[in-house]
Amino acid sequence: MPTLILLRHGRSTANTSGLLAGWTPGVALDDRGAAQAAGLPARLAGLPLAAAVSSPLQRCRETLRPVLEARPGLPLHIEDRIGECHYGDWSGRKISELADEPLWQTVQHHPSAARFPGEDGESVRAMQARAVDAVRDWNDRIEAEHGSDAVYLMCSHGDIIKSVVADAVGLHLDQFQRISVEPCSVTVIRYTPLRPFLLRLGDTGEFGGLMPAERGPGATAEGDAAVGGATGAP
Repeated sequence: MPTLILLRHGRSTANTSGLLAGWTPGVALDDRGAAQAAGLPARLAGLPLAAAVSSPLQRCRETLRPVLEARPGLPLHIEDRIGECHYGDWSGRKISELADEPLWQTVQHHPSAARFPGEDGESVRAMQARAVDAVRDWNDRIEAEHGSDAVYLMCSHGDIIKSVVADAVGLHLDQFQRISVEPCSVTVIRYTPLRPFLLRLGDTGEFGGLMPAERGPGATAEGDAAVGGATGAP
């Protein structure tokens, strides 16, 4: 079965503003995010990518653009099921304010019971189910079209990638907040008929994100997981 490279989009304007973007339109990469994306062709050089699959959201498509420009003819497919979680009424709000909502503690400690508010609010369970279904479907399609040793790239979002990783390693969804994937990080899962193997997790190729940093605009209580994904190194 294929090897999947899960790429989180580069740092976005919502990340640096401390906003929970969700499906809010017009959220682009910031200058650092664009620089991160520009470095992807070199980071992925030598890998025989069979295809690229992207969330439909702007920040993911902008992240993939340098890779597609460096590899003319690499097919790009848009997949709604790996789009960001539908945060409902939380979308576009400041994360620091959301941390005062009662639901925040559920999202942190019992996410399998969390459903985001509003008519289009999604449960975390539904988010994981659609993302894992998408990955499984794309594994089958890539294998059928390119063979069992194929490698393909999928650009998505922090919570989506964390939920896919949790499924791959048999981790209950209530523990997925223990996983961290920074902007433009690479996570690699090799699927086999018996089990998936997690080969890389949140690899950015640099160590700046490990340094102590000042608490930014999206800061919440120490130990809280970054809903929507961490902002990465400054």
